[in-house]
Amino acid sequence: MRLDKSSDTRLTTLFLDMLAAEQGAGENTLQAYRSDLEDLSEFIAHRKKTFLVADTQILRDYLADLDSRGFKSSSVARKLSSMRHLFRFLLNERARDDDPAAILSGPKRGRSLPKVLSIADVDRLLTHARTLAQTPDQSSLQRLRTLRLSCLLEVLYATGLRVSELVSLPLSAARRDARMIVVRGKGNKERLVPLNDASKQAMADYLAAVDATHREQKKKAAATSKWLFPSSGESGHLTRQHFARDLKELAASAGIAPRLVSPHVLRHAFASHLLHNGADLRIVQTLLGHTDISTTQIYTHIVEERLKSLVRDLHPLADN
Repeated sequence: MRLDKSSDTRLTTLFLDMLAAEQGAGENTLQAYRSDLEDLSEFIAHRKKTFLVADTQILRDYLADLDSRGFKSSSVARKLSSMRHLFRFLLNERARDDDPAAILSGPKRGRSLPKVLSIADVDRLLTHARTLAQTPDQSSLQRLRTLRLSCLLEVLYATGLRVSELVSLPLSAARRDARMIVVRGKGNKERLVPLNDASKQAMADYLAAVDATHREQKKKAAATSKWLFPSSGESGHLTRQHFARDLKELAASAGIAPRLVSPHVLRHAFASHLLHNGADLRIVQTLLGHTDISTTQIYTHIVEERLKSLVRDLHPLADN
């Protein structure tokens, strides 16, 4: 690969192209890397340096600058990871003969446990969404929106999909006879995820409302869109931000603090509730689409608590 050694922008683009082509990095991952590296480039430009001549001390100064700007340790660690990947790439491509980021150390941080809603709170959200969808005297458009939110919520809690996977589901995922759906996740990898009856019914009710709305507005049938949750935006489907905003509004109207609720929190709830009820960690890893079991092990505390309770409740010599 021939590199233009005069431009940080060009080097960043080549690096991102490599991530997309060789590692199957998704759009969200690429955007995060681009943002991190643009920030780094701006900092070292003030020192009249570029990626090709930046040394370890400048990179240390950059990490100190991030700290002075109030970045959380998790954000600093992510930016450090971006730096390491970039300079390793430049070394491998012989754009540099050294790696100035190799000996850098990041902030020490414990791995935080995910925020999890209780089963009762999730049930409250689901019930409230269904109630809103059944509210009488709604316009067809209002009914469509409430049924869409109920469908999104049912499918998310039934499958544990990433929000980007959820909003970009194809229309084919709602086939009436489908007991499993094929999900294209990170790295363009596919996995099978089972559907429950509640999520299948929610999709059927939502699509019936889509068809009714299109007939009322004398538009083409909903089947002309390839997305389950179509939108007029650039992507063609509902955005993550739109769903997250609707979800927080639903939580507030259900009496749950919006700060406690997000699509990712519901993904954690899916995994945590499965493990709490006896699911195997490896099965949950597969359902979540985690390549490495270490990613799923943030839930190990749930398994440990369940084992303790089993010993406490079932061991013949346990105190009752």
